[in-house]
Amino acid sequence: MNIVIIGAGRVGLVTGSCFAEMGNNVTVIDIDENKIQRLRENIVSFYEPDLERLVRKNHKVGRLHFEIDLANCLKRVKAIFIAVGTPSNNDGTANLCQVLEASRNIGRNIKHDILVVIKSTVPVGTSQKIKSIIQEELDKRRVGISIEIVSNPEFLKEGTAIKDFMNPDRVIVGVENEKVQKLIDELYKPYRIIYTDIPSAEMIKYVANAMLATRISFMNDIANLCSLIGVDINMVRIGIGFDSRIGTKFLYSGCGYGGSCFPKDIKALIQIGYTNGYAMQLLQAVEAVNNNQKTILFDKLLRIFENNLKGKIVALWGLSFKPNTDDICESPALTLIDALLKAGAIIQVYDPVALEETRRHFGNKLYYYTNMYDAAKNADVLLLLTEWKEFYSPSWELLKKTMGHSILLDGRNIYDKKKMHLNGFTYIHI
Repeated sequence: MNIVIIGAGRVGLVTGSCFAEMGNNVTVIDIDENKIQRLRENIVSFYEPDLERLVRKNHKVGRLHFEIDLANCLKRVKAIFIAVGTPSNNDGTANLCQVLEASRNIGRNIKHDILVVIKSTVPVGTSQKIKSIIQEELDKRRVGISIEIVSNPEFLKEGTAIKDFMNPDRVIVGVENEKVQKLIDELYKPYRIIYTDIPSAEMIKYVANAMLATRISFMNDIANLCSLIGVDINMVRIGIGFDSRIGTKFLYSGCGYGGSCFPKDIKALIQIGYTNGYAMQLLQAVEAVNNNQKTILFDKLLRIFENNLKGKIVALWGLSFKPNTDDICESPALTLIDALLKAGAIIQVYDPVALEETRRHFGNKLYYYTNMYDAAKNADVLLLLTEWKEFYSPSWELLKKTMGHSILLDGRNIYDKKKMHLNGFTYIHI
């Protein structure tokens, strides 16, 4: 099938590459000329495991193309996917500028009946707005072209996006009528497709992310209480995780969630509630707990160093908001680094893939290292912020020799407290 994807970001490029891998002829469109040129050279501008290999492979065999102008790519196209960003406005609402501009572009350029699929995370009612905008542009052109709108939210996790697309738990598709289902079935065969109405599909994405964020904030709140009353949160996690009604996922306490999805989607749902006269009290609490959680490690540092961090060498392991991505958007590391800089600390950082993103954000305010032990050299304290696999089993002997003082704050609770003490470390966890 001939497909166009509007947006060459984390969602659009993964979607396009995976559809091409499934045998479709895919063109990915983006207004960023530099990004498109780099993609033509098989260079991906962000880190996602296995993505660059898929881009290179499918570009080479002619199933994956990259263009700037939508008008040049519409011949025999059956479906156009909108996969552009919807960042937060200052008030927390979803910014739909890119989505609406993509819609206008579609209406100005399509030359035959077509299916428009919304991949972007958008508030309820946006799909209808998109259809109206496209129709307005068609009316201006006085052409009798028919469009069908489908809501098909993505559930891709950064770091496992290829796997998530190729082996989904389910594919959610919101439709206006049954006649488009045949085309969707052809696209997503043999995956499990759940058909809904369009507003429900738009809402499902928000609710899924809100549920997961709620579990994280709940466990972080419980972890903070456990810390005060001498209870091991890891034992609590294991104990409740074996309850089949609860399960084990998203039960790990830590220094807070971040990324390009959870924070903005929580904000958007809260604002949708306000707009409709309903206070989303639980989600407000989820957001408040997470904002507080990002300050927990800094508060612990202040207690350790008696409110004086000036000149202290602080080493950070992990900068991305989660492993297997270079995305530092809303990462707990950013909040901590800002606080450390204000306190006058000397900050030495290491991350397997997020150093350049962090350098773009902080410039020369930090010391950047490409080796985890070098980052810890002469450090007064080491903080683990992202649970990359290479951090799970370091050489404790080498680390102890490298650091100035053997103090380790574990922001992801990946180490065993007894073993850390046996290795001679002062160990503090969430």
